[in-house]
Amino acid sequence: MGSASPRDHLMKLLEPVVSAEGLDLEDVTVTQAGRRRLLRVIVDRDGGVSLDDVADVSQAVSAALDDADVMGQSAYTLEVSSPGVDRPLTEPRHWRRAAKRLVKAELRDGTVVEGRVRSADDGGVDLEVDGTVRRLDYQDLARGRVQVEFRRFDDDDADDAYADVDDDGDEG
Repeated sequence: MGSASPRDHLMKLLEPVVSAEGLDLEDVTVTQAGRRRLLRVIVDRDGGVSLDDVADVSQAVSAALDDADVMGQSAYTLEVSSPGVDRPLTEPRHWRRAAKRLVKAELRDGTVVEGRVRSADDGGVDLEVDGTVRRLDYQDLARGRVQVEFRRFDDDDADDAYADVDDDGDEG
């Protein structure tokens, strides 16, 4: 295995397995949980990850791990999931998947910018900040994070959700 870390070894082993399922391998972590180890595999793709995708990838990853015997003889639990909203945006694909979301971006010069992702390509991201679209090149970005919004109305969504409910609470 040389000087490669166990994580690097697992990433190298599992990346083609996950890719064959049409997904991107975002991260692999192994943590001790009592007597067992927890192997967490994080996958994603444009358009999101369904439960069927997770099941398919779990089976493929499990088979690859059994064939390679990289986890040894001691017990472990395999957990396959998609990244949470708190995952840092560090790759162009992360920014692309955050389209229309409110993000806080840290620039390499220490500046912090908050705005809505309008678009992202291989060179950078277009962020709407205070009504003005600002181009940020990836080379200038340290990282970004999606900001949780509990309620957001787009112009199309401004209809009252209770328009079909009478004052007494009945429909009609």
